[in-house]
Amino acid sequence: MRHKIFPYLILLPTLVFLFAFTYFPLLRSAMDSLFDSRMASSNPPFVGLQNYQRLFEDAVFWRALLNNLAYILMTVIPGIVLALLLAVALWENTSLNRWLRTAFFFPMIIPLVSAATLWLFIFMPGMGLLDYYLAKFFGPMNNNYLGMSNTALIALSVIGVWKFAGYYMLFFLAGLQSIPASAREAALMEGASRTQVFFYITLPLLRPTISFVVTIALIYSITQIDHVAVMTQGGPNNATTVLLYYIQSLANDTHDLGKASAATFITLLLLFAFSVLNLRVLERGAHHER
Repeated sequence: MRHKIFPYLILLPTLVFLFAFTYFPLLRSAMDSLFDSRMASSNPPFVGLQNYQRLFEDAVFWRALLNNLAYILMTVIPGIVLALLLAVALWENTSLNRWLRTAFFFPMIIPLVSAATLWLFIFMPGMGLLDYYLAKFFGPMNNNYLGMSNTALIALSVIGVWKFAGYYMLFFLAGLQSIPASAREAALMEGASRTQVFFYITLPLLRPTISFVVTIALIYSITQIDHVAVMTQGGPNNATTVLLYYIQSLANDTHDLGKASAATFITLLLLFAFSVLNLRVLERGAHHER
């Protein structure tokens, strides 16, 4: 009996924290989404699915959802491609490559709020570094990148790629170093080019790593919104309002906790669906014998 209980005792602290910080907030948001906190502060009335109805009738919610999907496409795909290219380029364990790995990983160490403040000076109209160097080629510049609806979300996406690409690179480096060298050497001896080795040997063996990196990149693209609050506050005209910032605005500005909880629950369901779909698609046939 003692041997049967012992594994569960070891897992108990993890299960407690998992329930306290993952499952309980999910259940609480689902419960709160059924009450209308606008009508009473101490004992809000039960309204069922009315908060979800109000949420789906809100044009700002759909704008935030579309913005988040666009932000995911503009950060996850370029960030992972850039991270993979950096990992391949810095694959060899030389002193120069070790220094370059540290340099590319450095943005991950900087808090997102500090990074947003830094990039505010880069995007500053007329006097920022971006306009300064563009002016050398195209003449005087005075572009308000964060103040225009068609460029604000792109500017925020650049920050997301810059900050997290070096972090993803570390996972790809670990994945590349775990691939048996004999598989690549055998392909080269058979006359395959380095490009063919990469696409037909290296990349398929990296699929478990790619699956993991895509999953965490999806999570970061939805949850990391500090730079939105610092740089644009969701503007101009809700052009940079993403789901988490929309939820934060509902809870803090309008105190509509029921609607905010409904949006939170929908966001968590979408994130869970994205993660499951990603794992099923990318991990299909990804496991190999070493």
